[in-house]
Amino acid sequence: MRLLEERILTDGKVRPGGVLKVDGFLNHQMDMDLFQVLAGQWYQAFQNDGVNKILTIEASGIGLACFAGVAFHCPVLFAKKTKTKNIDGSVYTTRVESFTHGNIYDVIVAKEYLRAEDRVLLIDDFLANGAALDGLCDLVRQAGATLVGAGIAVEKCFQPGGERLRAQGLRIESLARIRSMTDEGGIEFEP
Repeated sequence: MRLLEERILTDGKVRPGGVLKVDGFLNHQMDMDLFQVLAGQWYQAFQNDGVNKILTIEASGIGLACFAGVAFHCPVLFAKKTKTKNIDGSVYTTRVESFTHGNIYDVIVAKEYLRAEDRVLLIDDFLANGAALDGLCDLVRQAGATLVGAGIAVEKCFQPGGERLRAQGLRIESLARIRSMTDEGGIEFEP
């Protein structure tokens, strides 16, 4: 998607170690007009798949997922990284390693909000090694729900997550696919 690619080139910053900072418009300060366009793209891609639930992981995917939820007219559910007192009852749990933070989290979703009859679309800001999507897929499997696919804002195609998950049969619609990045700030997109 050219609009997102242009925004990455204009406002994104490449940091050492394969980190792309897009916090000025995507995952810290959020550009609502851009989010609406991104959600519309995912809606076009998945509108005929009966999506009735959007699932993401806290925290950076929540804003994008909310706009997708508006586009699909369905609830948005996010996997929490800690169990809080306001979650009573049983939960689905999985482990996720964060590329950005270098931590491993136990993430949870209350069973009452993810059910076998759900047709789930995953939404997230980045796809690199695929650990977050692995965890979200696991939560959907635990619930016996149908996994429709994943909508990703930025995919780092030079990291193995996207290729591995597609080989496992996951349909992934990434709106900006980065072929390569250099520490000097050079970014090259997939055609």
